[in-house]
Amino acid sequence: MRDQPDAPVTTAPPGGAAAALPGHPARRPSAPAAPAAPAGPPRAPAPGTASGAAPPEPAPAAPGPAAPGPAAPRPLGEHRLWPRSFADRLTTPLPGLRAFARLAREGAFRPGAEGLRGIPDLPYEPAPLPAVPPGTVSATWAGHASWVLRTGGLTVLTDPVWSRRILGTPARVTPVGVPWEELPPVDAVVISHNHYDHLDAPTLRRLPRDTALFVPAGLARWCRRRGFTRVTELDWWESAELGGVRFEFVPAHHWSKRSLLDTCRTLWGGWMLTDTARGRKVYFAGDTGYGHWFGEIGRRHPGIDLALLPIGAYAPRWWLRDVHADPEEAVRACLDVGARRMAPMHWATFVLSAEPVMEPLRRARAAWARAGLPREDLWDLPIGASRSF
Repeated sequence: MRDQPDAPVTTAPPGGAAAALPGHPARRPSAPAAPAAPAGPPRAPAPGTASGAAPPEPAPAAPGPAAPGPAAPRPLGEHRLWPRSFADRLTTPLPGLRAFARLAREGAFRPGAEGLRGIPDLPYEPAPLPAVPPGTVSATWAGHASWVLRTGGLTVLTDPVWSRRILGTPARVTPVGVPWEELPPVDAVVISHNHYDHLDAPTLRRLPRDTALFVPAGLARWCRRRGFTRVTELDWWESAELGGVRFEFVPAHHWSKRSLLDTCRTLWGGWMLTDTARGRKVYFAGDTGYGHWFGEIGRRHPGIDLALLPIGAYAPRWWLRDVHADPEEAVRACLDVGARRMAPMHWATFVLSAEPVMEPLRRARAAWARAGLPREDLWDLPIGASRSF
């Protein structure tokens, strides 16, 4: 049974996002034509929008329709009923036997011996969490997609994974950057999607059950079954507020699956955290390929101060291009959303794909330099390090 709604049932999910199974050679949507005949895979409009999202290729800002104003925040802890599937948010079909057969034939699951030699060079420099004066935003990278964000008077964890090993994946190659016992009291957790390297049940069990959880549509039931009492699930472009921070769920180019029978039963996305008193914005992209949603996020959220963007787990490219951005696409996505700073993530923790382990950082730095962006605005932190603004 799904949770019973306290509000009207959601029956027509908004928008469509690119996504696929890990490694599925999904195609990017084509640049949209006129609203009456959009090119690329069909997409329903997101809440409050009158047409499809921006094209996937980066472009300078140009005159266009005004971005819709933000909707009123939804109540915290609201029980809602969702569609049985969010597969209509996918851009391309899920992979077939031919794709899996090719992957098995090529055997490109992990780097070769030469690519693994870089493991000792992976950046790991744990340090105590810095003090955060009022009005300051601090970001500490714990590894993979796990961050300790302190903003608007709250301490927020993103996709917290403190486990050494996750299902179906070799053990982490670098330790967690912040010992659990050194964390300040956690006010909130945001989850991008339900894959095991982003939704880690053993880590969540360490939290008090009254910790506020912000999760994608359809995932609250999983959390409530584990005893959490303050769970807020949101659709794309919906928000809720806790203390001095607004949490808005935004689209991503990905997918969801946690068992054999639940493909795309829950939504996927990223989070925009806004200090409501000072307007400071941190964009946590979650797990995503490159595509048209970045331009739309930037249009709706001008003035993003920091974008936490994935740069790893991208090879072989034919298999992963639409679910995991490569380093050059991550820099392009930062430009698309209009963020002042970029902090790379989703690398140097688990060996999930075939690229050499140090390659993501080298390529991200080179792409940033080619784009002519200020070096100090690339926050290429070692695991365990912090930066503030």
